[in-house]
Amino acid sequence: MRTGLIGQKIGMTRVFEEDGRNISVTVLKVDGCQVIGHRTKERDGYTALCLGVGAVKARSVNKPQKGQFKKAKVSLKKKMVEFRVSEDGLVDVGAEILTSHFVEGQYVDVVGQSIGKGFAGVIKRHNFSGLGASHGVSISHRSSGSTGQCQDPGKVFKGKKMAGHMGDEQVTTQNLEVIRTMPEEGLILIKGAVPGARGGWVLIRDALKKPLPEGAPMPAALKGDKAEDEISSTPAPAEEAAAPEAQAPEAPAKEAQAEEKPSEEVKGKEKPAEEAQAEEKAEEKPEEKAKE
Repeated sequence: MRTGLIGQKIGMTRVFEEDGRNISVTVLKVDGCQVIGHRTKERDGYTALCLGVGAVKARSVNKPQKGQFKKAKVSLKKKMVEFRVSEDGLVDVGAEILTSHFVEGQYVDVVGQSIGKGFAGVIKRHNFSGLGASHGVSISHRSSGSTGQCQDPGKVFKGKKMAGHMGDEQVTTQNLEVIRTMPEEGLILIKGAVPGARGGWVLIRDALKKPLPEGAPMPAALKGDKAEDEISSTPAPAEEAAAPEAQAPEAPAKEAQAEEKPSEEVKGKEKPAEEAQAEEKAEEKPEEKAKE
């Protein structure tokens, strides 16, 4: 089980695919999501990661939290959340998780706090149809009707659908598709609507009811990871095209070396002629001595 991410809802927009489809997406921003601490089974009874996100002023953080951030050697965070993970899903304290933690086409579950709508009646809150609007009903067209029983039991049972506070509660939307991730900008584009108002915090996790795609990084996509360094170090197509040109001048040099070799061979052939002249001179010397 992998960790999730803490995001902030920016708003909604649209994305045009290559085949012309127009997809409505929600934009979520992940601002410096770092690991603050670990929860281990030996010490706490469960395994989890504590993540922090967002910048905040020092006066808005209490003393115990400041000590926790100081111990983890990270900057002060505005929002902290724990994510349950498996033992192989733990990440080092202080590591920053990027939005590439989720891959395009993956399904995720998003948890958010729904928009508060204040006090609402039963028609808006529970979708009651209301009373008749014609002759015979007086000033109670949108009333809830009877709510209790007779003297026995003489009370209203818990869970009765009645008027009351609506919204401002935790809502989970499952199986939302990730359309695009932008690690450099810290953005995630998710298909469809996400619970919560603009600027609200949301939790993004791997979908429980969908399999995890093969390309998903394990345990997480971390900033400064080796895989990213390899991608950044790979030469661009322009550099690859320039490489053969740089090697091209070496070919004439090889040709020049090949031209020099025949001259050496010619010199080698001339050496026997010089030796022949030396032998002739050696033969002439005995004749001169005989004349003397």
